[in-house]
Amino acid sequence: MNALTRPDPSRSRAVLPVLVIDDHPIVLQGCRRVLEDAGIETVAEATGVVAGYRAFFRLRPPVVICDLTFQGSGLAGLGLIRRMRAVEPATRILVFSMHNDPVIVSRALEAGALGYVLKDHGSNELFQAFEQVRKGDVYLDRRLATEVAMLRADPRRTPETQLTPREQQILARLAQGKSYGTIASELSVSYKTVTNACSQMRQKLGVRTLAELIHVAVTQAQRQG
Repeated sequence: MNALTRPDPSRSRAVLPVLVIDDHPIVLQGCRRVLEDAGIETVAEATGVVAGYRAFFRLRPPVVICDLTFQGSGLAGLGLIRRMRAVEPATRILVFSMHNDPVIVSRALEAGALGYVLKDHGSNELFQAFEQVRKGDVYLDRRLATEVAMLRADPRRTPETQLTPREQQILARLAQGKSYGTIASELSVSYKTVTNACSQMRQKLGVRTLAELIHVAVTQAQRQG
C-alpha cells in the first residue's frame, strides 16, 4: 500500500474494535497499518468465513472490513455479510475486494455492505472509505458508482447479461447436461477454473445450488431458442 498521511487519531478512537476479515496476510498487515495510522487501537483479524463470523459474533465490532473471495469458498463473503447484518443490523461493513464487476459490487451492497473499495487502489482511498463507512455514509469511487447506477437503471441489464464470455460458455454447456470435467476439456481450461466460474455465477445470479444454476442455464437456453 502507498504511504499514508497520518490523520488526527482522535477522530476514530470511538469505533473500537475494528474487525478485518481476509485470507491474505499481506492484506491484513496493510489494513492494520492503515487503521493504526487512523488511531484505531484495537484491530482484530480473521482469515476465513467461519473464523470471521465467530470473531464478529464474539466482538460485535461496529465496523468490519471484509473481503468477498476466500480460498476454496468462492464469493462466500456475500453470505458472511448477510449473516453479520442479520445479527447486528447497525454494523457498518466495508468491502475490500479485487472484484470490479458492477454486478458483484451491487450484490455486496444488497447484502448489506455500506462501502466498497478495490484492492488495487492506494491506502489513502482505503482510509477515506473507512472514514466514510464508520460515519454511516456510503462509499463507492466515482467509476464504480456510475457502473452500479447504470446497472440498476437499465432493466435490460439482467444478471445473465453481466456474465463474462467464459461464464456464458460454461452456462450453455451446463444447459446441455455436461459435467464439469467435460466442460473443462471442451474449453481447454482446468477443472478448478470451471468450478470457480460456477461459484461466481451462482453469486451473480442469486442461486445457491448447482441444480438451481442448471435450471437458470436451461431456462436461458430455451429463451434463446
